[in-house]
Amino acid sequence: MNSSVPSIDHTALNVRFDDNSVMFDLADGRMISAPLAWFPRLLSANVAQRSNWRLIGRGYGVHWPDIDEDISIPGLQGLPD
Repeated sequence: MNSSVPSIDHTALNVRFDDNSVMFDLADGRMISAPLAWFPRLLSANVAQRSNWRLIGRGYGVHWPDIDEDISIPGLQGLPD
Protein backbone atom coordinates (compact mmCIF):
# COMPACT_ATOMS: atom_id res chain seq x y z
CA MET A 1 0.00 0.00 0.00
CA ASN A 2 1.35 3.38 -0.98
CA SER A 3 0.15 6.34 1.01
CA SER A 4 1.27 9.89 0.75
CA VAL A 5 1.26 12.46 3.48
CA PRO A 6 0.62 16.05 2.42
CA SER A 7 3.58 18.36 2.79
CA ILE A 8 3.23 20.76 5.68
CA ASP A 9 5.00 24.10 5.40
CA HIS A 10 4.79 26.17 8.57
CA THR A 11 6.02 29.39 6.95
CA ALA A 12 3.84 32.47 6.65
CA LEU A 13 3.19 34.31 3.41
CA ASN A 14 0.70 36.95 4.53
CA VAL A 15 -0.89 38.46 7.62
CA ARG A 16 -4.48 39.70 7.87
CA PHE A 17 -6.72 41.06 10.61
CA ASP A 18 -10.39 41.25 11.42
CA ASP A 19 -11.95 42.92 14.44
CA ASN A 20 -10.97 40.13 16.84
CA SER A 21 -8.23 38.02 15.22
CA VAL A 22 -4.87 37.98 13.51
CA MET A 23 -4.70 35.49 10.63
CA PHE A 24 -1.68 34.01 8.92
CA ASP A 25 -1.78 32.56 5.41
CA LEU A 26 0.75 29.74 5.25
CA ALA A 27 2.81 28.50 2.32
CA ASP A 28 1.03 25.13 2.29
CA GLY A 29 -2.39 26.75 1.77
CA ARG A 30 -3.57 26.66 5.37
CA MET A 31 -4.69 29.67 7.38
CA ILE A 32 -4.20 29.83 11.14
CA SER A 33 -5.57 32.50 13.42
CA ALA A 34 -5.33 33.66 17.01
CA PRO A 35 -7.35 36.11 19.08
CA LEU A 36 -5.94 39.62 19.17
CA ALA A 37 -6.45 39.50 22.94
CA TRP A 38 -3.43 37.17 23.09
CA PHE A 39 -1.25 40.01 21.77
CA PRO A 40 -2.00 43.25 23.67
CA ARG A 41 0.38 45.30 21.50
CA LEU A 42 -1.41 44.24 18.33
CA LEU A 43 -4.79 44.71 19.98
CA SER A 44 -4.01 48.33 20.84
CA ALA A 45 -2.14 49.09 17.59
CA ASN A 46 -3.71 51.22 14.89
CA VAL A 47 -4.28 50.05 11.31
CA ALA A 48 -1.01 51.55 10.05
CA GLN A 49 1.01 49.86 12.80
CA ARG A 50 -0.67 46.49 12.17
CA SER A 51 -0.04 46.85 8.42
CA ASN A 52 3.69 47.45 8.93
CA TRP A 53 4.93 43.89 9.37
CA ARG A 54 7.72 41.79 7.91
CA LEU A 55 8.54 38.11 7.78
CA ILE A 56 11.49 36.97 9.86
CA GLY A 57 13.33 33.67 10.06
CA ARG A 58 12.46 32.75 6.46
CA GLY A 59 8.75 33.07 7.24
CA TYR A 60 8.73 31.19 10.52
CA GLY A 61 7.97 34.44 12.31
CA VAL A 62 6.40 37.85 11.82
CA HIS A 63 7.72 41.12 13.24
CA TRP A 64 5.91 44.46 13.70
CA PRO A 65 8.67 47.08 14.15
CA ASP A 66 6.37 49.95 15.15
CA ILE A 67 5.14 48.09 18.23
CA ASP A 68 8.08 45.70 18.78
CA GLU A 69 5.94 42.56 18.49
CA ASP A 70 7.08 39.16 17.21
CA ILE A 71 4.95 36.06 16.62
CA SER A 72 6.33 32.59 15.93
CA ILE A 73 4.22 30.62 13.46
CA PRO A 74 5.31 27.20 14.81
CA GLY A 75 4.70 28.50 18.35
CA LEU A 76 1.09 29.34 17.48
CA GLN A 77 0.64 25.75 16.39
CA GLY A 78 2.17 24.29 19.53
CA LEU A 79 5.34 23.25 17.73
CA PRO A 80 8.90 23.90 18.87
CA ASP A 81 10.46 27.03 17.37
